[in-house]
Amino acid sequence: MTLSPSGHTDTFARDHLPPAGQWPVLEFTTEALRYPERLNAAVELIDGAVAAFGPDRPALRTPDGEVWSYGELRRRADQVAQVLTEDLGLVPGNRVLLRSPNNPWTVAAWLGVVKAGGIAVTTMAALRAGELAPVVTKTRPAVALVDHRFLDDVWAVRDSVAPDLVVVPYGGDTADDLSSRVAAKDGRFSAADTAADDVALFGPTSGTTGVPKITTHFHRDILSIDHTFGRHTLRLRPDDLVACTAPLAFTFGLGLLVVFTLRAGACAFLTEAAAPAVLADLVAEHGVTVLATAPTAYQQILKSGKADRLGGLRRAVSAGEHIPQSLWEELRDRLGLKVIDGIGATELLHIFISADGDDIRPGATGRPVPGYRAAILGPDGEELGPGVEGLLGVIGPVGCRYLDDERQARYVLGGWNVTGDTFLRDEDGYFWYRARNDGLIVSSGYNIAGPEVEAAVATHPDVVEAAVVAEPDPERGSIVCAFVVLRDGVTGDAATARAIQDHVKRQIAPYKYPRDVRFTDSLPRNPSGKLQHFKLRQIVAEQIVEEQS
Repeated sequence: MTLSPSGHTDTFARDHLPPAGQWPVLEFTTEALRYPERLNAAVELIDGAVAAFGPDRPALRTPDGEVWSYGELRRRADQVAQVLTEDLGLVPGNRVLLRSPNNPWTVAAWLGVVKAGGIAVTTMAALRAGELAPVVTKTRPAVALVDHRFLDDVWAVRDSVAPDLVVVPYGGDTADDLSSRVAAKDGRFSAADTAADDVALFGPTSGTTGVPKITTHFHRDILSIDHTFGRHTLRLRPDDLVACTAPLAFTFGLGLLVVFTLRAGACAFLTEAAAPAVLADLVAEHGVTVLATAPTAYQQILKSGKADRLGGLRRAVSAGEHIPQSLWEELRDRLGLKVIDGIGATELLHIFISADGDDIRPGATGRPVPGYRAAILGPDGEELGPGVEGLLGVIGPVGCRYLDDERQARYVLGGWNVTGDTFLRDEDGYFWYRARNDGLIVSSGYNIAGPEVEAAVATHPDVVEAAVVAEPDPERGSIVCAFVVLRDGVTGDAATARAIQDHVKRQIAPYKYPRDVRFTDSLPRNPSGKLQHFKLRQIVAEQIVEEQS
């Protein structure tokens, strides 16, 4: 793979891309996917939106009534870029860590970083210091722009592994706050002359081991997801108000709330946190027309009796986990909503198999979005025919390029991006989800690495050892179930279970904690001592069958 001349002064990203022989096949099969050699994604997104739709059009709204226009968002992004380059010495190719819930300043910061030629490393506010540290160690950011309410973990990471990291808070009222710094800038900024294949984004993903894999995405990749799923399936309109519960740190959220909305002239409705029932009220109160969230959120909205609050939606998107056919049909029958399902991956930035409207086949995930092709692969990488289950392989304009990671060779096989999902393809080219094949626990749309939770549980002083598996759950799809061996003399009761759960919440992001804690005298192992998770999954499955009988 030959790359064009880089616009980066700091060549860290290119220096740590996988060897060319480990790249997936990249295909640019439509005219819209063929970009010029020089390209800055932030310029295309915000400057292009101002030129196409005018500076006064609303770009961002929040539940408390705050509204940023397209012109204001561009000015703030340019001011952030000025602070980064003029005050903090950022040069193209430097990395900038972003840590915040979804709010307007986060969007402005992300655009400013990319416009300045920096590489955005967006992380969830929920992550603890122990989860942030390996991301920082691997990506080596020069600057961290952090919501002032979520500084403590970043300070801890700086003190432990990144002493030179410059930390700038935002959203507060101190003199060093980003909002104070930008006030001194005139908002006139000439964007960095980056190449279309310069890295613009590092997307951390924990995968199945808890050790972060850093996905790399080029400037052209950011536009490619709009020229595929955005234009062909989602099809936003300029008068749409778009809500998405995924954090901007998830590339799914980034696409829905930044890329697709700006390219369509639409407005993003930014919520920092909202329980499903509250979300339904916000949708109705503010006139949201497009909602993207996990299947479990839709399920909980129905159970809360607030389905009617979604009556104004023009489009609904489900992602993060497969939406059950019964739930899809209930939303269709009660609200007339034909929910757009889809599968994507951080490695490929966004959704690559989906369907909308009358093309939806209930129960199926969909067909490859224009610009992608997909296949079912056998054990040796051979393509299998219709009706046969196998591994899902995908090829398109974007693909997996882990940052300096041996796991690259396991994700890309024979040029295919192999996602870790088992699917079946029917005679009409629709893909039907069957299962994950790597033990990843998907709960309420969040990917949870079992080994990471096991390690957190094991640090409790009363725990001798622990093992974690997925437990099917009607509301969340799956929950984390922990089998725990306690030290002698400790009683395995409800109080001990709560103590372990609270301990885990302090160690790692709270959404990862085991909702079911089961105490056992020992864990099953094979003769060589390897833990047999499949036997624990059998125990869980047998109990569910027993309870249902």
